[in-house]
Amino acid sequence: MKTFNKITLCASIAGAMVSGFATANTENPFEGKEIRIAHVRYLSQGDFPELYLKGVKRQAEALGFKLDVYDARQDASLQRNQLEQAIMKGYDGIVLQHGFTDSIKDLADLAVQNNIKVVAFDVNADNPSIPQINQDDHLIARMSLEQAVKDNGDSWKAAYVYVPGIPPLDRRDEVFTEFKQKYPNINEIARFGTMNNPIPNQVADQAAAVFRANPDISVAFSPYDEFAKGIKIAVDEAGLSSNVKIYSADISNSDIQAMREPNSAWVATVATNPSIMGEVSVRALATLLKGEAVASQVTVPPVLITQEMLNKQNIKNMDDLVKKIPSFSSSDVLVSDWMPMPKMN
Repeated sequence: MKTFNKITLCASIAGAMVSGFATANTENPFEGKEIRIAHVRYLSQGDFPELYLKGVKRQAEALGFKLDVYDARQDASLQRNQLEQAIMKGYDGIVLQHGFTDSIKDLADLAVQNNIKVVAFDVNADNPSIPQINQDDHLIARMSLEQAVKDNGDSWKAAYVYVPGIPPLDRRDEVFTEFKQKYPNINEIARFGTMNNPIPNQVADQAAAVFRANPDISVAFSPYDEFAKGIKIAVDEAGLSSNVKIYSADISNSDIQAMREPNSAWVATVATNPSIMGEVSVRALATLLKGEAVASQVTVPPVLITQEMLNKQNIKNMDDLVKKIPSFSSSDVLVSDWMPMPKMN
């Protein structure tokens, strides 16, 4: 348990999936120590954050860390309060997952000042001492959009689902902006999106109105799989499955099932393994706790997953995806000789 000046702390607050690796043979440097870490997550809606959480739990267990999970359920003020609680309780380390810089920056700074190690996944804590664990969001968007051009040519009308202020979506938006400049005959007809729960249903309501007003839209770019689920609901209900193709980011069991439905409009996604992202986040935290340096940006490369690939290899779920797509099944990011790894299931 960390010790620190609680008077200073209180004053400051008032003012402010399956890994392919086996357990390492070397001795766990945390053996016999009580290491307590907190996972403070803004985003919990959807399969991606649940699979990410599984990875966090798996790697924490392999290291012998005591893990507590704080779930803000897409409520920025609640995430802020939970981060404050985690600091007050003096955890050895904190994993931040998604959220908004303005909501957490001052408290993340405070945690670092009190010698609590912090890593951040898909949220910019804007502190050089806090490593940012990222999917390669620029590459994710680029691969998804390039597949859209491959399938549809370079002239089409698009629906675009986007919510600003969320780092991974902002990075993917940067690529979409460049992409439209590169292909001037790709016309963004409508832009919409929400993070309100339940996200797919809320997006579906928005998309239904968009498709009624713009029946000539042929491509939907939804750079988050919960958005893509909403688009698919709207497309199915409008009977537009043969007219619209959906390109997305991220992957889950339910996404695979939706992509493999007969005549599904959801034809491609680009993703990293969410469980591996969770594992990498905890490995980064463990590396800091051991006193070793971690790069300011830690990136895990993505994989293109198409409907054709899923059908051809009869991939029915995430377990099949891990078994049949080697590039999706494991990552050596932040694997050291001393690092205890989760056992294969």
